[in-house]
Amino acid sequence: MKAVLAIYPGSFDPVTNGHLDLIGRGAKIFDRLVVAVLRNMEKDPLFSVSERLEMLREVTQPWPNVEVDVFEGLLMDYARHKNAQVVLRGIRAISDYEYELQMALMNRKLEPRIETVFMMPAEAYSYLSSRLVREIARLGGSVKDLVPPAVEERLKAKVA
Repeated sequence: MKAVLAIYPGSFDPVTNGHLDLIGRGAKIFDRLVVAVLRNMEKDPLFSVSERLEMLREVTQPWPNVEVDVFEGLLMDYARHKNAQVVLRGIRAISDYEYELQMALMNRKLEPRIETVFMMPAEAYSYLSSRLVREIARLGGSVKDLVPPAVEERLKAKVA
């Protein structure tokens, strides 16, 4: 049987406990999971790509079948290059589903051999987004239960 490689793409600015929930569960389902950070020149991220890669490598250490990488351009081009069979995407709400469905259908049009698998986060993380974490941190609120401790420290230093 062929080993299944899945890609979990995103900006991860910063990585949250919701992301880690999906990474941990994805690592149980797929033989290999690549957490792929999108290098998007149109966005103004809080953390640089290298900082996000560093944080992700630190917090994904418990899963030996998880690797961290960076990509730019079309996800399907990257997935094809990596010989992936699956793209893993998280869905928190109906609004996520509408956007993700559109992306999944377009990705299927671009590369029919790669399947998209949607996974819902644990209920405790169903409201959580990197954007909200950044906003809370910038306004001086606690992100203690929203991100891993190492990310919390980096956020505090970044917004200080």
